[in-house]
Amino acid sequence: MTDAEWAEVQPLLPVPGWMRGRGGRPEGYCHRAVLDAIRYLVDNGIKWRAMPADFPPWDRVYAFFRRWRDHALVKEFHDRLRSGIRERDGRDAQPSAGVIDSQSVKADAVVGADSRGFDGGKLINGRKRHVVVDTLGLLLGVMVTSANVGDRAAAQVLLHQVIDAQQQLELVWADGGYTGPLVEYCLATLALVLAIVKRSDVMRGFVVLPKRWIVERLFAHLMRTRRLARDYERRTTSAEAMIYWSMTLLMTRRLARPRPSRA
Repeated sequence: MTDAEWAEVQPLLPVPGWMRGRGGRPEGYCHRAVLDAIRYLVDNGIKWRAMPADFPPWDRVYAFFRRWRDHALVKEFHDRLRSGIRERDGRDAQPSAGVIDSQSVKADAVVGADSRGFDGGKLINGRKRHVVVDTLGLLLGVMVTSANVGDRAAAQVLLHQVIDAQQQLELVWADGGYTGPLVEYCLATLALVLAIVKRSDVMRGFVVLPKRWIVERLFAHLMRTRRLARDYERRTTSAEAMIYWSMTLLMTRRLARPRPSRA
């Protein structure tokens, strides 16, 4: 991270218990060095044991990653960054509209048979990332499943999670794969309007569809971080944590970017 990024990130970090007088052993490495190590791993797609010597030992970095994953601290940190970007852009901290979609990716050999499957539509053997983003393209929620899980079944669970955290959410755009009973379910159970944006039969070639391009841009960012070009994680919770870390790369850079002065 640059100094400008660290200045934005440092106030948003969860405070360890030992710094709040709750006991515990003080951490042996600077948070900035550990964050840089995790960001380097996600961005460059290296193995944990291939961590460069410039960073803390790989096992200490992995222990930090695991602790933040298991206690949902990475999601808390991610959500604080997202709220900061939205407020800086003059938006409410909680969005009122979003977009949902899924992406199937190939899985590495370390991924067990219990969390991988075959997506017949995309002809991919691996996992599927189900995401909800706001209208700025920032992540609201993610769920990683085997690739054979249907979009509508996963959307019910994911939208429940997102609604619990984002209570102002009223409208979600989706593609034709989410049609059917899910639309009525969202309206009756979640008080959420699920608007289907369909591709016309007369369209030929690449066409930018309203709102759906927003979530496709997020998938493009995920694929640029090499650790996410393929699913290398044994656990789906680790795969979800990697997606949150990838988004922190994008958001810290955006927060540190100088805003143009208005004339």
